Amino acid sequence: MATENNIGENIKKHRTKLGLSQEDFAQKSGVKYTTLTKIESGVIKTPSVLMVEKIAKALDVSIEDLLK
Repeated sequence: MATENNIGENIKKHRTKLGLSQEDFAQKSGVKYTTLTKIESGVIKTPSVLMVEKIAKALDVSIEDLLK
């Protein structure tokens, strides 16, 4: 299972690989900008499954890839 903050780091890694700012990605994924920044920075350590699903879909990766 993911160690603390791995999910946020993985989201950021995939997002930057796509060349998306946090604001652009928030719009693309349908996740609030403030929520996205909290997940990436580790303030929210365990986002909901629905949130992770939205983010994974917008990044075109599997949920498992985000949890590694």
